[in-house]
Amino acid sequence: MSKTVTGFSKLSKEEKINWLANNFFSNVKEGIATLKQYQNQNEKLQQLHDEFIENTISNFYVPYAIAPNFIINNKAYTIPMAIEESSVVAAASLVAKFWSSKGGFMANVISTTKVGQVHFMYSGDFDDLKKYFTKTKDQLIDSTNDITANMRKRGGGILDIELRDKTIKLDNYYQLHVTFETADSMGANFINSCLEAIAEKFRTDNLNSVRQDIKIVMSILSNYVPECLVRAEVSCDVSDFFTENPTYYAQKFVEAVQIANIEPYRAVTHNKGIMNGIDAVVLATGNDFRAVAAGAHAYAAKSGTYKSLTNAKIENGKFYFWIEIPLSLGTVGGLTKLHPLAKLSLEILQNPSAKELMQIIAVAGLAQNFAALKALTTTGIQQGHMKMHLVNILNQLEANLHEKKIISSQLENKTVSHNTVAKALHQLRIEN
Repeated sequence: MSKTVTGFSKLSKEEKINWLANNFFSNVKEGIATLKQYQNQNEKLQQLHDEFIENTISNFYVPYAIAPNFIINNKAYTIPMAIEESSVVAAASLVAKFWSSKGGFMANVISTTKVGQVHFMYSGDFDDLKKYFTKTKDQLIDSTNDITANMRKRGGGILDIELRDKTIKLDNYYQLHVTFETADSMGANFINSCLEAIAEKFRTDNLNSVRQDIKIVMSILSNYVPECLVRAEVSCDVSDFFTENPTYYAQKFVEAVQIANIEPYRAVTHNKGIMNGIDAVVLATGNDFRAVAAGAHAYAAKSGTYKSLTNAKIENGKFYFWIEIPLSLGTVGGLTKLHPLAKLSLEILQNPSAKELMQIIAVAGLAQNFAALKALTTTGIQQGHMKMHLVNILNQLEANLHEKKIISSQLENKTVSHNTVAKALHQLRIEN
């Protein structure tokens, strides 16, 4: 059969599945059964999921969990997390408990400014362009009044528009750099609609003496939001850092962060661990984890070298650990009010504002990084991670419940590897 198709989007879901199965599945019956197994039996809920994206044939589930006992700004939180990686939720929970007895996490939003740009080419005289922009800047903002009316009622809207000359990097390239406040909305659609209205006014205004030389290339928000910034931190006396030799291990911890600040190979893995915590909560709350990740990694490279998103120090006998990270989030609009579990996540978080959600998610990233670094600088990362991964290995080896219980007991205080588990399971089956 042909592996290309015409008019696929017009096929029914059943027809899509059959075409896919007959072309790509080695076991057609089993493949179809798997896809249908993950479809929601609640037809209304499945239709809602189907309408999120295009060409849906099933659902791809990731586990949904909670990490309790977080104290943030003296308020107790239970944090929902959607992630498939072993040990992430367990680590977050342990760290929450560790810091809850030491005053918990402190967090504050530094700024909430978001960015969009109209990118255009202009081959005329720059002074003429600048004069026109200065004269009509207010009119460009006014061209969005219908779009921004509701946002302005909520305290948001357009903050400013700048004309930026980028010709030193690309011939004839300029920007209208627009800054926004979007209140409790992530604001992607709002920002893009404003930018397109501004671009159209800029391009077609009859008063624009330079319009013939302007070519609008595109109008789009930026996911790099270095001025939508949140800080989270923890601190304690060095003597409380670790049970045995706390000064030694606190110093090792600080050195691990310093290494991530000067060695990009380490920094990437270091920050990936941070994003384990951040993305899990972003996804659980119906926010855009790809946008958050892209913006975070760009921020990590803002100096020209990719660095750690966290920092640590020891000062006057105290240990300090903190993160500053850009997070563009929303608690209204998008999937936050459409996806039933996203709505439930926000309820679990006590219906936070966007600013409060920024604080919670920054803390989740900081907690995850603390867990990883504490393990790396003490027992090593694999002891805890592979122990949590044991169930996955046993599932891969198709162990039954009885076998899982015995093998888990046998390996409780031993280093876990795929080979170790396979040998233990093989021996158990021989004996039985």
